Amino acid sequence: MTLRAFMHRIAVLAVFSLLLSGCEKGNPLTVVKAVAVGVPSLAPFFDENSGLGEDAVAVRAQPVRGSLQQGDTPGLYGGSKKPTICDVTRLERFLTDPRNHAKAQAWAGVLNIGTDEIPEYLDRLTPVLLRHDTLVKNHDYKKEKAVPYNSLLQAGIAILVDEQGLPAVKCSCGNPLRPFEGDTSRISVQFEDGNKKWAGYERESVVAVKPAPRKMERVVLVDVQEPSRGIDRPVGTTGEKDTAFDPEQRRTVPDLAGRTFAQAGRELIAAGLAAGYAGPRAPSGDAKVTATDPPAGTELPFGRYVMLTVAGGSTGASGGGTGPTTTPPPPSRPHSSPPGTPPPPPSSGPSGSAGSPGSSSSSGGPGGSSSAPPSSSSGRPGASSASPSSSTAPPGSPSPHKPSSPPAGTPRTSSAPPPPPPPPPPTSASASPPASASATSAPPSSAPVTTTPVSSEPATSEPATDGPSTTVAT
Repeated sequence: MTLRAFMHRIAVLAVFSLLLSGCEKGNPLTVVKAVAVGVPSLAPFFDENSGLGEDAVAVRAQPVRGSLQQGDTPGLYGGSKKPTICDVTRLERFLTDPRNHAKAQAWAGVLNIGTDEIPEYLDRLTPVLLRHDTLVKNHDYKKEKAVPYNSLLQAGIAILVDEQGLPAVKCSCGNPLRPFEGDTSRISVQFEDGNKKWAGYERESVVAVKPAPRKMERVVLVDVQEPSRGIDRPVGTTGEKDTAFDPEQRRTVPDLAGRTFAQAGRELIAAGLAAGYAGPRAPSGDAKVTATDPPAGTELPFGRYVMLTVAGGSTGASGGGTGPTTTPPPPSRPHSSPPGTPPPPPSSGPSGSAGSPGSSSSSGGPGGSSSAPPSSSSGRPGASSASPSSSTAPPGSPSPHKPSSPPAGTPRTSSAPPPPPPPPPPTSASASPPASASATSAPPSSAPVTTTPVSSEPATSEPATDGPSTTVAT
């Protein structure tokens, strides 16, 4: 190889490296500190040896079907028979003690409230146990300030959640929590300071929480030690008013074809089921559902995932969708046309519910939700998180968002005056009808672009690459 050829190759490699580094700078890895069950914080707001909260050991993280889940998603949180997993009264006494005013100011500032609002705020929080390894923005207390850092809380850790299902406080140390704001598919989990990688940790089981669209009246949990026992806990109570229900009671998958992704999620939550999706990011809220797996009419236990196949939708809305479609459609079924496409031919109709090529929903499902379980033992009204009547139609009813197709054989009409009739053909008594009247022509292809899940890698103390945290094979 000549010197000139060698220098040319070096120049090409240098340009290629610059292009790659530019892409990385646009979407860098987020460093996340692992927080294991029972490992004390190095700079807590509250002394962890005083018994403020108690984590549950040996809770294995449940599989998820999408790394960004809504705060009222069935199965997100769990509980136990212990009357108190978080001593909210003690935390309130500590934060309202004048001797702890500096800590109270820093604590309240994280949650965007005044120190005088702390008692009322705490009264609206509900103790739960994590059933997933959960991403949050955590806070240490250093030099009279709250210092934020991204952390991954192990399943089994006790936290307080607010009225929209968002993690608000880590019980054992009183540290305030806020939602994780990074890209869940681009994280580098650091196991250090005594937080060793725990048994059962899987990158695919990591979840972040977004707020429920409306305040919840109750949190419906599944016992982390006895999954066959459901717990209905009113918001703002600590376990003394719990009632039990049977999570094995079957729920029917509603007909969601034609709904938006946001509407479908609300209907599933109201039915006691969870919305699942494939790919590294959630679809946009206005993407249209074309199929579900399992299909409409299937009966499932409480909190099981229903995989949604979608087409269309705006980029980046409601969960950071990166394209028109995030979940691949079933190969053997036609799709609903996404918004903006021409009307289908007369014989075309909405897409039916079909099995998605995504993961099966028969895997272990979750168990916490704001929706009341349809169980005779609960005796509670319907879910407060159900969608408003203006945006949610009952399962099986026609969607107001579906474009209605004209009846078969009905010609399309126009506001323009009809053209004069053409002269009769000389010898075409048996001529075939015009091509425009054909009712069997295939609708325009609307197969959306699919997002291929990135290969999974276990997180280590070294930066991870693009391992996803949204899809898990069971």
